[in-house]
Amino acid sequence: MKTEHAHPPTLGLALAGGLARRMGGGDKPLRLVGGRSILAHVAERLDPQCDGLLINANGDPARFTAYGLSVVADSVPDFAGPLAGILAGLDWLATNRPDLAWMVSVAADTPFIPRDLVARLHAARAAAGVPLACAASGGWTHPVIGLWPVSLREDLRHALTVDGERKIDRWTARHGVAAAEWPVTPVDPFFNANRPEDLAEAERLYAALPDA
Repeated sequence: MKTEHAHPPTLGLALAGGLARRMGGGDKPLRLVGGRSILAHVAERLDPQCDGLLINANGDPARFTAYGLSVVADSVPDFAGPLAGILAGLDWLATNRPDLAWMVSVAADTPFIPRDLVARLHAARAAAGVPLACAASGGWTHPVIGLWPVSLREDLRHALTVDGERKIDRWTARHGVAAAEWPVTPVDPFFNANRPEDLAEAERLYAALPDA
């Protein structure tokens, strides 16, 4: 039984479509932290906040079978970046969950995403009177970790396929985006494991979490 949320019903999308060059290839979200895959941490934190979870990944979807989640590939070719994954998620949502008007995206290599992410992104968007919101911490915005209305998906498709847009913050600036800020202690909730040495740091941070 899903918990009723104060915010509008929202699908969660874990973006796992990158090439992981700095990690030496392979799937970053399947690397282990605290004895579990990073993706398992992401799902455990995001699922209670959302009305369903989806993975964006390219290649053979069977490698994610253990998670029991639908996997959607980019529809825009040549690894067009996170915006392509976001569009794929919005398209899946429009087709499969027409009852939902919102999607939140997170990087699938961020094991510490906050448990109030979706509520605070919706609150920031509503307070600012804009259609989009993204997360921020430590003086940085995290455009990949954002809130997206299905109503903007055709505009996003045009930006990707006609304008050749690849930068999230340049596209969101067209429409208006609010930032919701989180503290970076005891752990930056948006720490992501890009390189092998980041995995060791993630282990250290995980051990410092009160709910580890």
